[in-house]
Amino acid sequence: MRVYVPLTLPALAQAHRAGELGPGPLTAYAVTPGLREWYVSDDIEELEYAALTRAAHGSLRLLAADPGAVRKRVVVAVDIADGAVHADPDRALDPDALGEVRLETAVPLAKAAAVHVDADDAAVDVAKAAEALAAADGGDADAQFVVDGADDHELLWFATQEIEHLIAG
Repeated sequence: MRVYVPLTLPALAQAHRAGELGPGPLTAYAVTPGLREWYVSDDIEELEYAALTRAAHGSLRLLAADPGAVRKRVVVAVDIADGAVHADPDRALDPDALGEVRLETAVPLAKAAAVHVDADDAAVDVAKAAEALAAADGGDADAQFVVDGADDHELLWFATQEIEHLIAG
């Protein structure tokens, strides 16, 4: 199963040094039954993109909690055994938890298929979105508009061999 683990660049650097994403438990995103039902789609590429987008939002939350991190969303796509992924059925259709899964243990970075990171030109909008996140969570429509602005930026795809370059820059 492909899962999408939200990170920040400092967390990616730590994972690179440790050789693993973790320690567990980790929150990740995947194509879950709840995500399938919400998006009403059988197109696996659309569903994978939806899970990636959910993980990008998770990365934004991590950025909001770490004001010193570079203002770029980071998502690592990892292929792991289905049995290592746990979804909470009670939250399956909660809009805030769509596609959310839990990985109980650390995941070797060698299982990563790709890394997705914002381009440099997204940094200003991502920074504004991270600042506005708490207000958006509180129901502020203007803040939600700012948060949604980060989604206007597509995450770029990088091979895992490029991680060193990503964390150095």
